[in-house]
Amino acid sequence: MTLLTDLPVSGNGQPVGASQLDVAADFPILARPVHGRRLAYLDNGATTQKPLAVIEAERRFYLESNANIHRGVHWLSQHATELYDAARATVQRFINAAHADEIVFTRGTTEAINLVAQSWGRAELRAGDEILVTTMEHHSNIVPWQLLCEQTGAVLKVVPVSEAGELDLAAFDALLNHRTQLVAITHVSNALGSINPVAELTARAHAAGAVVLVDGAQAVAHQAVDVQAIGCDFYAFSGHKLYGPTGIGALYGRRSILNAMPPWQGGGDMIRTVSFERSTYAEPPQRFEAGTPNIAGAIGLAAAIDYVREVGIERIAAHEHALLEYATAAVDAIRGVRLVGTAQHKAGILSFLVDGIHPHDLGTILDAEGVAIRAGHHCAMPLMTRFGIPGTARASLAMYNTRADIDALVAAIDKAQDLFGTRNHG
Repeated sequence: MTLLTDLPVSGNGQPVGASQLDVAADFPILARPVHGRRLAYLDNGATTQKPLAVIEAERRFYLESNANIHRGVHWLSQHATELYDAARATVQRFINAAHADEIVFTRGTTEAINLVAQSWGRAELRAGDEILVTTMEHHSNIVPWQLLCEQTGAVLKVVPVSEAGELDLAAFDALLNHRTQLVAITHVSNALGSINPVAELTARAHAAGAVVLVDGAQAVAHQAVDVQAIGCDFYAFSGHKLYGPTGIGALYGRRSILNAMPPWQGGGDMIRTVSFERSTYAEPPQRFEAGTPNIAGAIGLAAAIDYVREVGIERIAAHEHALLEYATAAVDAIRGVRLVGTAQHKAGILSFLVDGIHPHDLGTILDAEGVAIRAGHHCAMPLMTRFGIPGTARASLAMYNTRADIDALVAAIDKAQDLFGTRNHG
C-alpha cells in the first residue's frame, strides 16, 4: 500500500522520518483522561485538536488587537486589518495560490462549496448541463450540486468506485463530455482515506472544457497541497481539520473566474457603492466576504498553518504513513474484522467493521476504554449504500497519534468482542 507519497526509505525499509513525532505536549487536551483512561483520540477526520500556538493566537487577538476590519481609521482597526490580511497571505503561501486575492475566507469547506454553487453555478449552468461528482463524496460535495440542479435544470452524474474504494477512471472518462460543465471531486475520501489523482483528473476535465472544484478538507493536514500544480479552478478546505479553529476555512478560486462571479451574499464590506436604484460590488475576495468575518478564526487558522509548517508537512506525512501501516496490519489481524477501503493510495483513515457488533455499539464500548473514534455513515451515505452497509467504524490519524493509540484501539476492539461474545467468530 502506498500512502500519500512514495517516501524515501532507510536501510531497514522504514520511511525516512517515520519515527513518532513528539508533539503531544503542544496539545493540552490530549492529557485529559476520559472515563479514567488515557485518551486515544482517533477522530481527527471529524476535527483535529488544537495546539497551544493556535489557542494563544486567538486569545492574544482578543486581548490585544480586537476591532472590526476594513472600516475604521483608528489604530486598532488598522492593526486588526493587517493581521487579517496577513492570514490570507499565509493561506495563499500554504497552498501555493498565485495571488492572495484568490483566497476567500469562509466558515469552512461546506460554505465554500455552497458559495461556488450559488455564485458561479447559478450564473453559468443551464438546463441540460452536467455536473460530475463521485460516489465517495461527502454530503457537502453532493447536496449543494443537487440544489443547483433543481434551480438550473442541470443534471448530476456520478463516477463509480471499485470494491477497494478507488475511482473507476474509465467510467470517469466515459462520463466526461461536452455537456460537463463542472467536475467536483474530493482530494481524499473522508470515509475511506482513498487519495484521488486530482491533478490528472483536472487535466482530463479541462480537456473536456469543464471547470474543476476539489474538496481538500481531508488533504491539507496530511500532505503538501499546490493548487497551481493541481491546476484546479477551485479548492476548498476547513480550518478545524488542520489544527485550526472551527468556523473558519478557505476557498481558493482562480482569479479570472472569481472576477467574473456575482456575489452570493449581500451586506456590509462586499460593496463598492449602494443606492436604492442599484449597488456595485467590491473586487474579490471582499465581494464574497459579506459582513464581519471570523477575524480571530482567520488569525487562528494562520497560526495553525505556521505550526504545521514548523513541524514539517513531510515529517507529518511520513509519520502518518508509518502509523497507518501499523494500524492497518494490527486491525486487519483481528479475527472477525473487515477493512472497508483498501485503495493503493491512502491517507490516515482506517474504516472497518467488526462481525456481530454495530459500529455505534463499538464506538460506545471504545469510548469507555478512552478510545475516541467515529461510527456511522460519515456524511457519505451514497458510498455506504454502494458497499451495502449502514456505516463503519473509522479511526483517523493526526500528527500527535502514536502506536500506543493504535494498541489501545486494538485492545478495546478485543474487549468489545469479549462483551458481545464474538471474539472467536468469523
